[in-house]
Amino acid sequence: MEVMHRAAKVAVTAEKQRQPYEAKHFPKPGEDPELVSIVREVLGGCISEEPSPEKWQLLVQRIRQYLSLENKRKNLVGEGFEDVLSHVIQRTCRAPSLEVHTRRLLHEIPGFNRARRGEKPNKVDIAVIRPNMRTLVTAKWSVRADREKQFPAEFSEYVTAESDGKPFEYVFVTNEFDPARLMRACDKLAVNAPMFTHVVHISTDAIKATYGSAQEESMRQVIEHIDNGRLISLERWLTILGA
Repeated sequence: MEVMHRAAKVAVTAEKQRQPYEAKHFPKPGEDPELVSIVREVLGGCISEEPSPEKWQLLVQRIRQYLSLENKRKNLVGEGFEDVLSHVIQRTCRAPSLEVHTRRLLHEIPGFNRARRGEKPNKVDIAVIRPNMRTLVTAKWSVRADREKQFPAEFSEYVTAESDGKPFEYVFVTNEFDPARLMRACDKLAVNAPMFTHVVHISTDAIKATYGSAQEESMRQVIEHIDNGRLISLERWLTILGA
C-alpha cells in the first residue's frame, strides 16, 4: 500500500514538472517501452485489440508494484552499473599490473582480514588493485537514504580489516543528481579527513547543465565542489587510475 501511495505522489509531482515542456513530447514517468514490447511479443496473438497507451502504462506500473512488493526484483540496475563500470575501467586502464574485481569479498582482496566469526561477510562493489594502491569502490547509480547511512559503517569495516598497514582508497562513483546527497558525499569526514578519496560522477558536465544558474544553496555548493576538484567526472577519475 505504501509503495502505491508513494508512486501516486511521485506521479503528481512529475506531472507538475513536465508541464512547461509539454510541447516537447518527452517520455512520461514510468514508461517502459521495452517491457511493453516483451508483453506485446508474447501475448500479441491473444489480444483482440491494441490497448491504449494509458493501459500499457498501467500494466507496467502494476508489474513493477508486484515485483517490488513481493521482493522478487533483484538489483539489476545496481549490479549492471557495477559490471559496466568494471568493464570500462579494464578497457580504459590497460596497465598489465592493474586488476579489477567486481562484488569480491573483502578478505579476498590483498591486505584485508577475514570478517570475525558471526559477522556478515562484506562484499566490495568494485576493487581496483595496482602495485602501489588498493582502491575500494562503492558504485551506486542512485543513492537511497539508507545507503548514505551505511557508507561510514562500510568505511569503518575496511579500516578495521586492513592488515598490511598501507593506505587504501575509498571511492564513491554515482550517477545521482540530488544535490543534497552529492554535497553530503563530498563533505563527509572520517577522523577530520574526507572519508571518500574521490567522489566521482558519471558526468559533471551534465550536473552543471542540469543545475544551470540555480539559486538553491546545495546546488551552488555542488558546483563549487566540481570547480575545486572535490567532485570529479568519471573521465577524470579513469585518467587518474590509468596514470
